[in-house]
Amino acid sequence: MTDFLHRCRAIALACLLLAATAIPALAGPFEDAVAKFANDDFSDTDEAIGLIATSGHPQAFAIISALQEGRLFADPDSKKVFVTGADGKSIDAASGAAVAEVPASAPAVRLNNRLRRNIETALGGLTLMSPDPAKRIASAQSVFKSHEASMLPVIDTALEKETNKAAKQAFTEARAAIILYKEDASEAEKIAAIAIIKARADQDALAVLTGLPSDMSFGLSRTVASAITAINSRQTLWSIGQNAWYGLSLGSVLLLAAIGLAITFGVMGVINMAHGEMVMIGAYVTFVVQDIIRTSYPGLFDYSLLMAVPLAFLVAGILGIIIERTIIRFLYGRPLETLLATWGLSLVLQQAVRTMFGPTNREVGNPSWMSGAFELGQITITYNRLWILCFTLAVFVILLAMLRYTAMGLEMRAVTQNRRMAASMGIATSRVDALTFGLGSGIAGIAGVALSQIDNVSPNLGQSYIIDSFMVVVFGGVGNLWGTLVGALSLGIANKFLEPVAGAVLGKIAILVLIILFIQKRPRGLFALKGRAIEA
Repeated sequence: MTDFLHRCRAIALACLLLAATAIPALAGPFEDAVAKFANDDFSDTDEAIGLIATSGHPQAFAIISALQEGRLFADPDSKKVFVTGADGKSIDAASGAAVAEVPASAPAVRLNNRLRRNIETALGGLTLMSPDPAKRIASAQSVFKSHEASMLPVIDTALEKETNKAAKQAFTEARAAIILYKEDASEAEKIAAIAIIKARADQDALAVLTGLPSDMSFGLSRTVASAITAINSRQTLWSIGQNAWYGLSLGSVLLLAAIGLAITFGVMGVINMAHGEMVMIGAYVTFVVQDIIRTSYPGLFDYSLLMAVPLAFLVAGILGIIIERTIIRFLYGRPLETLLATWGLSLVLQQAVRTMFGPTNREVGNPSWMSGAFELGQITITYNRLWILCFTLAVFVILLAMLRYTAMGLEMRAVTQNRRMAASMGIATSRVDALTFGLGSGIAGIAGVALSQIDNVSPNLGQSYIIDSFMVVVFGGVGNLWGTLVGALSLGIANKFLEPVAGAVLGKIAILVLIILFIQKRPRGLFALKGRAIEA
């Protein structure tokens, strides 16, 4: 009986809210309603909540919110009521005028459970009438999940006045959820509500339908079961789409890490185990750039990545040329020695970074334009992953254009296809080797800039990608950029679809086994390079 009375009171409060929104004069003077909080009486406080919530006053939401959060203070002597903000500043609740401080004689307004329920109802109604469409939609979504019957009059009135298409849809769905749980609603109304919820077809809609009581009529139960089946089918399709996006995102990261390796491995035949450390160096260049900007030029933080990209390319590229000139050039034709030397070099570079920056992770922030996410249907797309995908494709296109339309690209392709013939035509193959190694290292450096936005910047950053990068290069075809693109995206998508089934570790093992079996059939990968020297 008590719950029934509470619900009736909540419904009455909601109705008062709607009525007074249209005719504010019915609520009485706003100042008198605020003064009731100073009486330190639960009944007066309850009455004040109703009057303020239905007053249409611009301060109503701030006062009721402050009451809910314990930031409303009332002086019983002067009958003054004060709202304290999160910043510590206080205002007079009735007039909105700033006050120096809240008097010591003004305690926080007391609440009990009944008042807290009424406050939630009042806030829900106030938010549904907010001038901000985003707030109205968020409030309607909350009502959809709670399907509180007392909110039906508020929803109906808000629905009549609503002009925003998205907010109107949210109100319609919230109303359908309430009707579906309303005991006195007819079966026809509930079937119509099920159709609306079925069209929404997300996890919240599924939760509303699966939470219905089991003692429904046969026809209603069959309609609900059909809707749940349809929603599950659509959820499966959306899940496939989400996994495909995750796979493309992972594939873009693998492509960015492997594209430089594809160049050096294809042109020079060098198994560079220090390639991951070039990625790490690019990430630390990003950290240094952001650290300088934070301390000296904080207004330029949103441009920090744009500044870090050319610097990371130069630092990693120059270091790559030095490595080729001092170590790699003496080990051509000796793949095992090259592998061991570059592996030892990777350990040296890791230890050098630990000495300079420490072994712990370094903070690299996201610029504002790479922060947040948006919804595409029921697929969540984060801006940092989207920008990395676009950046990767841009690097790929620029690299293709460089190889096709520049003199250096022509020389690189000639050396790749037939080193001896290229040398006999006057191409300085040793210079091409150095520049190629520098180019591959530079691209690894800018890969580190991108990876710093989604991974921990630490001395071990490169080790996370070196094995996967080699798998991408071998699978796609050594030295073939198109093969690297297809290989990276294919492995990324395959990995994300295998993870839910086999787990992360077993998924990677399965991918490795599949690549080994594939290489047995096609030793040169998906897209084998063509040339007399290669085919010989």
